[in-house]
Amino acid sequence: MNSQTEAKAPAGVWAPLPGPALPRSLCTDCGVSRMAEPGRCAQACQFIAPDYPALERQVHGRERDPARADERFFGPYRRMLRAAMKEPRPGAQWTGITTRIGERLLETGAVDAVLAMGPDPEDAWRPRPVLVTEAAAMKHCRGMRMGYAPLLSLLEPARERGFKRIAVIGVPCQVYALRALEKELGFERIDVIGIPCSDNTTTEHFHDFLALLAEDPSTITYLEFCADYHVELRFTDGRKKRIPFLLLPLSKLPTDFFPLTCRSCVDYTNTLADITVGYMGGEGEQWLLTRTARGEELLALLGDELRLAEPGSAGKRAGPVRGFMKNVELAAGGLPVRGMPNWLRPLVGWLMPKVGPRGIEFARARVEMKAIESVLHLRREQPKRMKHMIPAQVWDLVEPYGLTAREGERKNNTLA
Repeated sequence: MNSQTEAKAPAGVWAPLPGPALPRSLCTDCGVSRMAEPGRCAQACQFIAPDYPALERQVHGRERDPARADERFFGPYRRMLRAAMKEPRPGAQWTGITTRIGERLLETGAVDAVLAMGPDPEDAWRPRPVLVTEAAAMKHCRGMRMGYAPLLSLLEPARERGFKRIAVIGVPCQVYALRALEKELGFERIDVIGIPCSDNTTTEHFHDFLALLAEDPSTITYLEFCADYHVELRFTDGRKKRIPFLLLPLSKLPTDFFPLTCRSCVDYTNTLADITVGYMGGEGEQWLLTRTARGEELLALLGDELRLAEPGSAGKRAGPVRGFMKNVELAAGGLPVRGMPNWLRPLVGWLMPKVGPRGIEFARARVEMKAIESVLHLRREQPKRMKHMIPAQVWDLVEPYGLTAREGERKNNTLA
């Protein structure tokens, strides 16, 4: 890779252009295939033969504890909190917790650079990996991007430039590969800030989706799937628009809108991060899981800038999860269909935030839904990969819904 070639970037942001990607099946282009030794994909890829128990022991010093019921869903953690910045940051997806942690790491000199996603100069929705070296420049990484970007391809340029201590803000497939390679990368310190992710698509597909949501899609500046069963849009003129999940025009999207990688992801909550910052259990605020001692240190960097509370939980998830499973089965590999008549959808959309699972129960529901998706989509499209790609904890999550391993689908399965 020619690490001297750089893309246009703001002051304090270094954006060396990654080398070409090698073709891979079931690939989210985390960046490993663009590194000097692309064969490392076999060791590092979440979609080849993941070993979560081994990496949990490496990162957390232990595997998820069955005595702590929520670790079945969310992986090892120390504390679970609901949080928000007391002064929300302009342009942030929520209140700016993730980028503020990056700022504080740079302000205090704890790291030399933060590896994160910034916007492409030609398309603000398209992500591109950047190394941020000045705290004030973290503002350029605020907000959501949709698409694939080879984040880890910048690890080698970072090392070549002499950075010894870095922070990485990434989604689960990037963090899994980072942890698998961490010991051989040669950095003195890597702080890992994880954001949950379940579904990604190409930036081009995402623009098609935006065009279905508004007559003026070019003026949309913000999109978020919220825990109250709505999608929120914001526009350049200050308008906001909220759309119930049940009224989203999913039937108009192509069946390949979400790739099989995202439909078979087994780590929605970024279990190998030092701290996970997401929305699912936050009831309208953010949901934090500190997972390691370093994760606690990252949270402490924000001090009294944060408003913290215990997360709540309400409703029951079993019914919605069973309904989701039925829809996935009926979809035959495409996006989940909904058999509900159109006239009833607004009413159900109004009811779900009031009676459906909320808070931690909503987070549990989403994790179970992702587990069900992984089993059903791989069984349909890549059955020979199931034995290697689906860890034991996923089978444990889907079993209460009647999904059990068939012959050859599970490691150490007596049927195999």
